[in-house]
Amino acid sequence: MSRLEEISNIQWFPGHMTKTLRTMQSELKNVDIVVELLDSRIPAASKNPELQRISSGKPRLLILGKADMADADTTKRWLSHFRSLGYGAVAVSCREKRAAKQVTDAIRGTLQSELEALSNRGMAGARIRAMLAGVPNVGKSTLINCLAGSQRAKVEDRPGVTRGKQWITVPGIDLLDMPGVLWPKFENADTAVKLALTGAIKDEVLNTEELACYLLGVLRRDYPQALAQRYKLREGDLSEEKDDYELLSTVAARRGMLLPGAVADTERAAIMLLDEFRGCKLGRISLEEPGAW
Repeated sequence: MSRLEEISNIQWFPGHMTKTLRTMQSELKNVDIVVELLDSRIPAASKNPELQRISSGKPRLLILGKADMADADTTKRWLSHFRSLGYGAVAVSCREKRAAKQVTDAIRGTLQSELEALSNRGMAGARIRAMLAGVPNVGKSTLINCLAGSQRAKVEDRPGVTRGKQWITVPGIDLLDMPGVLWPKFENADTAVKLALTGAIKDEVLNTEELACYLLGVLRRDYPQALAQRYKLREGDLSEEKDDYELLSTVAARRGMLLPGAVADTERAAIMLLDEFRGCKLGRISLEEPGAW
């Protein structure tokens, strides 16, 4: 069994995540809607099945964040897929000025019937109370700051920044921000790897070279032109005869990452590849299609 195949069996569910799920379940009675922030590059892998379980019966809105980093056509297909399942769904980039309005409009749209009922009872304009949840490092703090129009929440490019629940007031909505949470056992290794590639799982837990090889496999299959252009690869470099580790060695060589004896420094190349993927330097990349889910 390879290291990647073992990932789905590793314990990712520390005590604070158990506490977070319990808090979320107890707070559901205090909110009108559950808003789950997904990563547009991995909408299925970043969708928490535990949240689905505990929030049954509550209106649900899925926000596909970091949309500017994902393949636009693939994101459109994901939105159609989620809407066909009965979810409210919207894709946003917090770098765009319209993002705050997109989110608030989507929340109100998802609650349209409930808001109309309140209006009929003379309670038009009542503030909406929404629970905001998502996996670690999915961008909740950035979204909150976008909605609030100021630096309300701490933002860092690493998981585990939000430590406890916090109520945050944005125009017309009270947001209950919950810490990022995973779930007790991943369904398969692919889910774990995709979460690791996007930063939801700390890098030091996994084998960087194997993660990079997985990413190269996706890139050579779905985005060969972007891969070749970024690393100055030649026609034969992407041949199916070469495995992903050989391709990683080639990338290292093209970037001049060599050890004594002209041996490819694959560890350094792997770190560079992951950093450049996360920094969107390879272009807009999606790691999964809705047809596979």
